[in-house]
Amino acid sequence: MKLSPLNQRRWSNFRRNKRAFYSLIIFSFLFIASCFAEFIANDRPILVKYQGEYYMPIFKFYPETQFGGDLPGEADYAWEGQECLIATGGNIDCFDRPEELIEDAKDGVIDGEKIDRGWMIWPLIPNSYSNPVDRPGTAPSPPDSYNWLGTDDTKRDVLARVIYGFRLSVFFALIVTGASSVLGIIAGAVQGYFGGRTDLIFQRLLEIWGATPSLYVIIILFSILGRSFWLLVFVSVLFGWPALVGVVRAEFLRARNFEYVRAAKALGVSNRVIMFRHMLPNAMVATLTLLPFIITGAIGGLAGLDFLGYGLPPSAPSLGELTQQAKQNLQAPWLAFTAFFTFAIMLSLLVFIFEGIRDAFDPRKVFQ
Repeated sequence: MKLSPLNQRRWSNFRRNKRAFYSLIIFSFLFIASCFAEFIANDRPILVKYQGEYYMPIFKFYPETQFGGDLPGEADYAWEGQECLIATGGNIDCFDRPEELIEDAKDGVIDGEKIDRGWMIWPLIPNSYSNPVDRPGTAPSPPDSYNWLGTDDTKRDVLARVIYGFRLSVFFALIVTGASSVLGIIAGAVQGYFGGRTDLIFQRLLEIWGATPSLYVIIILFSILGRSFWLLVFVSVLFGWPALVGVVRAEFLRARNFEYVRAAKALGVSNRVIMFRHMLPNAMVATLTLLPFIITGAIGGLAGLDFLGYGLPPSAPSLGELTQQAKQNLQAPWLAFTAFFTFAIMLSLLVFIFEGIRDAFDPRKVFQ
């Protein structure tokens, strides 16, 4: 799709802002990688070949009996006995010497007999964000070659929780920011464009709504309905949309009497077209100025609620819960360092990106 000359100029201005452009590249790489977190950090193999058939345990439950075992529960792919059954095709007793049989199976021949050799492809990090790792030592354990960022106080892999928590935090922030921005821009545009009694009524409602203690509302709702991701998104949007109303209202109040608006009205152009096609683009610079604060505030708000215990469900990968663990386990400094650098890098990249977007939309900004 070919960009218009105006958007080409904006993109050119954004690219000239090296800090914003490289921040976008780094953040995009991290976010896209986190979207495939199941393929990066998981305690299940990505792909299993067994008796000529292929299985993908990261997407589907397979009982142990599927791979030559005896139990109906899910296969423990990290257990040597299960690995041996898959490697040897399930036709050899693996309970006496699994390590030796696994090594012999690499050649496709065991005890002089040719076997249908099986194999497993594991993720780069063979640990899940939710299940404890089966390693010796007390929790939380320090970083090592198996757990690159150590484990938390329930012996879950910290790096896996960071990857999944990063994805969840970004998705949460994008959804909340997008929905809040749409509602806030519409409300501010209506106030500023029509003014008068409409503006007066909206302002009084906003004053009442702004005085509502959002934290208490969240605590009450979660006590009644239970904690969930979408309920938290709904409540965050419910209290987040007024953030943009003021600046959009001011821009529309300023522009409502401009000559191009009067000319459009005289030509019979509808109010909706005037508001969102002609006036809104002129208010975008002021609007984009606040977006970095909204998106970083959404991430910080989610982390704060998780830290206090009123955020996501306990089973969810939460960066705020990692921060809480760092506070409770001062003898494990890797938890604090991980939480600090994760938030610092993520929020800094987002601020740099939105600063570049804001400047790209500003016609007065010209990068040399």
